[in-house]
Amino acid sequence: MDWLLLAVPASLLIRFVPAWYNESLLFFISGLAIIPLARWMGLATENLGERTGPAVSGLLNATFSNAPEFIIALVALSKGLIGVVKASLIGSIIGNILFVLGIAMLTAGMRFRHLRFNQTGVRVAATSLSLAAIGLVIPSIFHRAVQQQGSRWSPLAERNLSVAIAVVLLITYGLWLTFSLVTHKELFAGQKAASRESGPEKPAAWSLTKGVLILAVATILVVMLSELLAGSVESVCKNLGLSETFVGIIIVSIIGNAGESTAVWAALKNKMDLSLSIVIGSSLQIALLVTPLLVLVSHFIGNPMTLEFSLPEIASLVLAVGTVVLICSDGECNWLEGAQLLSVYLIIAVLFYFLLGFSTKPHSR
Repeated sequence: MDWLLLAVPASLLIRFVPAWYNESLLFFISGLAIIPLARWMGLATENLGERTGPAVSGLLNATFSNAPEFIIALVALSKGLIGVVKASLIGSIIGNILFVLGIAMLTAGMRFRHLRFNQTGVRVAATSLSLAAIGLVIPSIFHRAVQQQGSRWSPLAERNLSVAIAVVLLITYGLWLTFSLVTHKELFAGQKAASRESGPEKPAAWSLTKGVLILAVATILVVMLSELLAGSVESVCKNLGLSETFVGIIIVSIIGNAGESTAVWAALKNKMDLSLSIVIGSSLQIALLVTPLLVLVSHFIGNPMTLEFSLPEIASLVLAVGTVVLICSDGECNWLEGAQLLSVYLIIAVLFYFLLGFSTKPHSR
């Protein structure tokens, strides 16, 4: 994907050369530019965490890989694109556990007949993801229940409820980190792949200085490109007749999930513990850290965001999490299960394409 780095100077030229300026073209070129940068961020964190085991390495990768999504969301929030932000958060979780993990299982399963991982650790992580999904779904269910009963429901009460749940989610994330990195870290230590399949372990290829430098440069460029991307979303939705929800849940989320491509490379090396740690850890971080932080920060930038999501978003999230919990419950996987995850993702994408993909007016909440 390194050739896509040419999109970085191309997007800057499109933005700052008046004769070339085109917002729709800027959106797609800047989105392409973020993909290789996010990949380099993922590679850097993989090298930095090589000696720390799957749990810490997965946490490092998830944290820096989610940086582009958090930056894109902050920029979009500052511009009042709350619908795009909400859709991209749900899309990010769904994209991680269905699209990225599906590709990882499919490609690795074609190379190795048996893919095994630490059943206990992954089951605990998947259960935590289910609880995180409950925290995101409950406000929407409560909102609709109150509406059907005809009770008074003010926007202020809705924002206060979202803030309260955001605080609970942040505390839960702190407890998850304590459990996985301190009190029960042995559950997430992983297991070595068979030497005949994976080959000998290789030492970290990058020095600490190189890894930190690449992370810093890639993050700065992502900040710049995220500003260009978010600034052109509104125009793209209007010009192409696409709703903000479709753009956020499919296009923006796929771009933001590019950093999790490290999970695919790890799976191809028969390191399924690391692969699952990256994917599920990233989704947990989106649900328990990024989303509640955005809710809190949104009140300070003047565009308050709530945790109320649309019914299709809620249904997609619940079905995606449920599917992953079922597939990861036995401690092993294969290429067919990867194909099944991708099938569920495609079905959800088709749903949003036909339901919200084309609209006569912008979709906002």
